Amino acid sequence: MSSDQRSVVIRVEDVHKRYRLGVTDRTMLAEEVSDMWSKLRGRPDPGPSTGSQDQRLGDHFWSLRGVSFEVKEGDILGLIGANGAGKSTLLKVLSRITPPTKGRIRMRGRVSSLLEVGTGFHPELTGRENIYLNGAIMGMRRKEIDAKLDGIIDFSGIEHHMDTPIKRYSVGMKVRLGFAVAAHLDPDILIVDEVLAVGDAEFQRKCLGSMRDVASAGRTVIFVSHSMPSVQSLCTRAIWLHKGALRMDGSTDAVVRDYLGECAVRNVEQVWDRSEAPGTDDVRLVGIRATNDGTSTFMTSSAIRIEMQLVNERIMDTDLNIQLVVRTDTDIIAFVSDMTEVLGTAPWPLGDNKIVCTLPPDLLNDGGYRLSVVFQRKGNRHFHVLDALAFEVQEGPRKGAWFQKWPGALRPKLEWERWT
Repeated sequence: MSSDQRSVVIRVEDVHKRYRLGVTDRTMLAEEVSDMWSKLRGRPDPGPSTGSQDQRLGDHFWSLRGVSFEVKEGDILGLIGANGAGKSTLLKVLSRITPPTKGRIRMRGRVSSLLEVGTGFHPELTGRENIYLNGAIMGMRRKEIDAKLDGIIDFSGIEHHMDTPIKRYSVGMKVRLGFAVAAHLDPDILIVDEVLAVGDAEFQRKCLGSMRDVASAGRTVIFVSHSMPSVQSLCTRAIWLHKGALRMDGSTDAVVRDYLGECAVRNVEQVWDRSEAPGTDDVRLVGIRATNDGTSTFMTSSAIRIEMQLVNERIMDTDLNIQLVVRTDTDIIAFVSDMTEVLGTAPWPLGDNKIVCTLPPDLLNDGGYRLSVVFQRKGNRHFHVLDALAFEVQEGPRKGAWFQKWPGALRPKLEWERWT
């Protein structure tokens, strides 16, 4: 079915959500009743204005400010943004856990949500009993739940604990059961928060595959994650929330690129005072920069020198290794380079030291990159400087008829030859 023929299943219209700082939910409920009563009588909202810049206004905090969008059946909508942007609040409003202060939400169909770990579970009931409880809350008959029970238990992978009270479950077990219940009780709309980060890699793959299956059956998924590769691989569209407002709504790749582009401050050099430099009492990194013949302009055809200055405070042996981890703006590891694999081990002089790693030309694709530095001793991480540098690689001269962006983080020029 083409996108213009699909019906709208979620319509969010100018939604605001206000919280009062430092008060209990009972006071907040009273405020909601007061607001509702004012609306019914045609009077202005007694609460304060939402403001235009700051989310905080007096004793109030606006978690959502004028959010509007539509979602069609079969969409997998990614919801991204920094911590505190309003993502979880929006999901709670969509899940009818809390009402909006202003605005309106229209949803069509049965909604199943997996938000905070343990939400919707009764701690005194067993896993099996909670499956039936959740199904009943969604309006399902016992026979319908019976038909789904084996699939839920098998997907969760905790069949041996089904008759154990939920209060004895680990966080990972709660997540497994929660997602299995949410995805298998035939929801028309599936809402999933960041809780998937708790599961192991194999379970995450199962969850992502299950969400794809839900969408391919014509149902709708809203997915919140800080993992941009997961969002890009799963979602057909993305929304970026910023300080409670909708910053961008569009194709997943475009929204993720702009979001990470703003998050990643381009910084091709950092220098620290020795007393404040990252590191330990053994060794500290006091300076790092990326350079191309003295400039900070990098082309795909450029070599990039990563110059590091460190101070060896008291290491007297040869056991110090340095790794560079280069990630794309979409948080995918492009490559890792290990110093000792090239130079081997050798004593480090006490005091100032300088080391250079050169990224060869025709290696990186055009785009943004972030570079982290890992110092290792005795086979373990000694300390880690996350995103020590961030830089852009620009498109260079290109031959042939392909003028769009090449896919992938790397774009090496490999050897080709014809055989006759």
